[in-house]
Amino acid sequence: MADQQYKRGTLLIHAGVEPDPSTGAIMTPIYQTSTYVQAAPGDHKGYEYARTQNPTRTALQKALAAIEHGKHGLCFGSGMAATDAIMRLLSPGDEVVVSNDLYGGTYRIFTKVYAQYGIKFHFVPMNDAGSVEAHVNANTKMIWVETPTNPLLNVIDIEAVSAIAKKHGAVTVVDNTFASPYLQNPLDWGADIVVHSATKYLGGHSDVVHGCIIVNDDAMEEKLRFIQNSCGAVPGPHDCWLVLRGIKTLHVRMDRHCENGEKVARFLREHPKVAKVLWVGFEDHPNHDIAKKQMRGFGGMISFVLKEDNMDAAVKVLKGTKLFALAESLGGVESLIGHPASMTHGSIPREERIKNGLPDSLIRLSVGIEDADDLIEDLKQAIG
Repeated sequence: MADQQYKRGTLLIHAGVEPDPSTGAIMTPIYQTSTYVQAAPGDHKGYEYARTQNPTRTALQKALAAIEHGKHGLCFGSGMAATDAIMRLLSPGDEVVVSNDLYGGTYRIFTKVYAQYGIKFHFVPMNDAGSVEAHVNANTKMIWVETPTNPLLNVIDIEAVSAIAKKHGAVTVVDNTFASPYLQNPLDWGADIVVHSATKYLGGHSDVVHGCIIVNDDAMEEKLRFIQNSCGAVPGPHDCWLVLRGIKTLHVRMDRHCENGEKVARFLREHPKVAKVLWVGFEDHPNHDIAKKQMRGFGGMISFVLKEDNMDAAVKVLKGTKLFALAESLGGVESLIGHPASMTHGSIPREERIKNGLPDSLIRLSVGIEDADDLIEDLKQAIG
């Protein structure tokens, strides 16, 4: 599989997967075991203890590397566990430049966990990639990018930021969760590390918590694999199997997410009670031209603000939907509605959120793959 260039839809179904050699099973089995019998000390056929290796996890790691156009994939128990592993590449005194609009859980681990170990974080706007360099100094070892960002859908030029990082000897990390590998491949644009909450689009069915990292560099993979094994934040084989299953339909799901996302975004933009709609596909969306360059579609993530910009009006909508479920997370087949200020970004101080453009009343949608007309009718009756 690795030696042949297949189109994306074919790759997503077949990447990393081979028929089971003992039975011919077309689906990778769930190797539900903690240890492996050795014929003699050291004779372990590549598997000795399940924290270190598991055949189901191996198949998924190969698949993830292939679909992200990378060489190595590593799996973790959650997206935050993957983020934590990347942070362990740093040392006290190192500095990180971070996009100021990012997932609240990432902000929390940076400011509440790693800052106390002497790592300094600079949260800066990255819409203008050229301005990033002003925040880079001799201690900068990493630039952390989300694109599109959560929840303001800011688009960051991966190629430009990666060039700045390479110029200064820093590593570029891109959280590609919102786009998925189907819409965007950051390694192709110069990034060094790609991270996903595979809980989201990769799993796609709201039934697994999982994280992953993809890299090209052998030495980087060796460091991260050591961290993966030593720190032990690994997923179980059943979780890996669920993500493998999800990847097989990623292309058909993402096509529908994109199609529905556009219809819902355009409906909201015309609604008389909606003041602002954030969706990457609008031609007047900031950095839309960059999105067109580095993405293959614009996804199903939308944020919007009502003209009646207060919490009571937002709560009425949040509680009024019937198909859009009020819940954390995103990227599942079902549509979700959320309130970032109190949910996904509740760990970010209010003054910081407001300064970065995230008001209390902003509503975020993860548009699913239901019939778009039904989703529009649901929002219509909820907004009133």
